[in-house]
Amino acid sequence: MTMPSDSPDTLWTISKLITWTRDYFVTHGIDSPRMTAEILLSHCLDISRIDLYLQYDKPMTAQELSRFKSLIKRRTEREPVAYITGSKGFWTLDLDVSPRVLIPRPDTECLVEKALCVIPEKKDDAPMTILDLGTGSGAIILALASERPGHCYVAVDISLGAVSLAAMNKKKNRMDANVFFVNGSWFEPFKKKPGFDVIVSNPPYIPNADIEELEPEVRQYEPRLALDGDVDGLSCLRLIVDSASNYLKDGGYLFMEMGFDQKEAVRGLFEGHACYGQVEFFKDYAGLDRVVKVRKIQCI
Repeated sequence: MTMPSDSPDTLWTISKLITWTRDYFVTHGIDSPRMTAEILLSHCLDISRIDLYLQYDKPMTAQELSRFKSLIKRRTEREPVAYITGSKGFWTLDLDVSPRVLIPRPDTECLVEKALCVIPEKKDDAPMTILDLGTGSGAIILALASERPGHCYVAVDISLGAVSLAAMNKKKNRMDANVFFVNGSWFEPFKKKPGFDVIVSNPPYIPNADIEELEPEVRQYEPRLALDGDVDGLSCLRLIVDSASNYLKDGGYLFMEMGFDQKEAVRGLFEGHACYGQVEFFKDYAGLDRVVKVRKIQCI
C-alpha cells in the first residue's frame, strides 16, 4: 500500500487519513485498528480524539503527514501505542510511560480496588503507611493516594529510571505530598523494618520460558526485569511472602497481583508462615484469578 506522504498529489484530510490508516493496520494485524489510528493521529496533531471529528475535513500538511507516517511505521513494527504516545490512562490518572517501565494494565486496577477496601477515607491521628513494591510508573501507589489522601505512601523500585518517572507522574497528577519514591530492591531500603499497615505489589510473575511466547509488543519492548518471574514465575512472589511479615504491623495487609493460573501455587507460598491469617483470592474484570490478599496476625 502507498503511504500517505508518498502521494503528494492526494489531498489527505483527517477523515480520509483515519480510514486509510485503519485499513492499513488491518492488513498488518494490528489490534483495534481504528482506535489506534485515532489515538496516534490525535497525538501527532496534539488534539483530542473528539477534535478529530470536529475537524474531519481539515487537510494535512506535508510535515504532519511525514510525522504521522513515522508513527504508523513504529506501530506496525509492534511498538506499543503507550510507548509511542508516552502516556497511558490508569484508574483516574494520566501517567507518563516509557520503555523504562511496564505499561499499566486494567487488570491491576483490581488490586487497587481491593486495597482501597482496607484504607479508610478519613485518617485519624495516626495515618496509615502504605508500601508499594516494584512501583514502575507509580500507577498503584498514585491511584491509592488519589483516592485516600492524607495517609503516608512509600514506593520502591530497583530501577532508578522507573523511580524518576514515577516521581514525574506524582507531579503531573498533582498528588499529595505524602508520596515518597525510593530506589532499591524490594525491602532492602528498610533496614530498620518499619511497620507498614498495607503492602501492595505487582511483581514479575511470568515464567521466563513463557516470555518468548508473549505478543511482540510485550516481548520486544517492555522491560524484562518487570516481567521475568524466574523459572516458575514465583521467585518475586516468594520473596515478598517470605519477607513481608517482618515489615507489616500486626493486623496489616499484603496484596499482590499474580498470574491467572497461579492461585494454588501462590496459596502454597503461605504454607508454614504462622504469621499470616486466611489467604483470599480475587478475580479481575475478565473473571480470572488475579489478586491475593492476606492479613498478618500477631506472632507468638
